[in-house]
Amino acid sequence: MRPLMQSPSSRSILVTGANGVLGYAIASCFLEREPGSRVFLGVRNHRERADELAARHPGRAVVVGLDVTSADAWAAAVRQIVAHESPFAVLVNNAGFHDDALLATMSADQWGGVITANLHSVFLGCQAVLTPMMQHRSGRIVNIASLSALHSPAGQTNYAAAKAGVIGLTQSLAKETARMGITVNAIAPAHIEGALPPEWTEEQRKAVQKQIPMRRFARPEEIAAAVFFLASADASYITGATLKMDGGLV
Repeated sequence: MRPLMQSPSSRSILVTGANGVLGYAIASCFLEREPGSRVFLGVRNHRERADELAARHPGRAVVVGLDVTSADAWAAAVRQIVAHESPFAVLVNNAGFHDDALLATMSADQWGGVITANLHSVFLGCQAVLTPMMQHRSGRIVNIASLSALHSPAGQTNYAAAKAGVIGLTQSLAKETARMGITVNAIAPAHIEGALPPEWTEEQRKAVQKQIPMRRFARPEEIAAAVFFLASADASYITGATLKMDGGLV
């Protein structure tokens, strides 16, 4: 039996939305499991958590100002990352948000804002990193989609459409980059502990939890571990896949 392959000892990794619960967990996972790598924390606003993580890992965790909806911001971030010695090896497209409403009353801004932040941002990010990855003929792109793309609830037409688009983009791009050693995969998590809707009451939380066969929400560390695997050499034959992480809900 062939031994498991190990990831390179030194590589550059960019995690967008690194100020959020999941982004923070993903960045922390790479920092803990790859002591030789450098993790760039892409944030736009509210960078306190990212700053705290960078302070705990001086020189290894670097905060990068990044508006994921701006092509110019992506270009500047990539230039900053490739200036370091380690190859730009991993992009985790995690940034995004939802702004729920019934379609009949949804404003054009609600629709466009969610599509831009969750889907157009992934297009921009993937396009920005392809050149340095193609130069090394190696790379890992992991896009954070959502279970809403596969099991779309009422009131999330914008978010469900955006995340379904992320899955479609992932599958198509994977075919374009496979021969260059670049894999592109997606993860579709359901609700994550610590990132539940703030307006939920305790009763609503318990009701949703009851619908999940595992009777609990995902821990951010569990999603982060899956991202780490898909970004590793051990997952070199996996591309165009979407990993559903929902505790058996769908």
